[in-house]
Amino acid sequence: MLICNSTITINKSSCNHKFPSKTYFISTSLSVSLKQLRRIRMANRILVISTFISISFSMVASFEPSPLQDFCVADPTSSARVNGLACLDSNMVQANHFSFSGLHIPGNTSNALGSAVTPAFVGQIPGLNTLGISMARIDYAPWGLIPPHSHPRATEILTVLEGRLLVGFVTSNPDNRLITKVLEKGDVFVFPIGLVHFQRNVGLGSAFSISSLSSQNPGVVLVANTLFGSTPSIPNDILAKAFQVDKSVVVKLQAQF
Repeated sequence: MLICNSTITINKSSCNHKFPSKTYFISTSLSVSLKQLRRIRMANRILVISTFISISFSMVASFEPSPLQDFCVADPTSSARVNGLACLDSNMVQANHFSFSGLHIPGNTSNALGSAVTPAFVGQIPGLNTLGISMARIDYAPWGLIPPHSHPRATEILTVLEGRLLVGFVTSNPDNRLITKVLEKGDVFVFPIGLVHFQRNVGLGSAFSISSLSSQNPGVVLVANTLFGSTPSIPNDILAKAFQVDKSVVVKLQAQF
């Protein structure tokens, strides 16, 4: 095979004019090798893209896996250690495993924060196990507060059923932007998963709300308690430097928790 005047030909007779001073010959085996190399490169690109997509879907799916059966009522007596709770024998499942009574009863807000949370998590409703959902009633005395906290495993959607609430959350670094709003009765607000947020009663009387969360066990991380009430305590010099205050201030804060 040769190139004649920039055209690939099979033999010299295919050229209708005198050959140029330089005729370039290309071996058939080299042409095949180049094609194979291109195919290998393309296959590698497809493999990389497919692997990335598979990993992405795996990360999403593995966060809160879908049930593989109709239900998996939690068995609190099981010694099995899994990501969640072991399943109770389905023949032993009853209606009360899927029900809970008490969200109509106001919580006791006679405490320093002036608030109370009545959870309906997997601990209260065993039938929630593996279903990725839960809820809670939150009561607020006048000026009652749910202090800054986060849910490491769930997004929260809150509905005000009585009263007036100031709610807000803070975005992650580097912006640390406060997004806040005053909610009236019937209003709904969403707290994205993992972000620090708070609620405060700013009405004239008591208030209460219902929250739904995207996990059977959303978890709660109270910012102040985590930093100043951990066991064992975070060293004073670390907290003092982090907050740019004197160690004596840290000691006073730790004494509150």
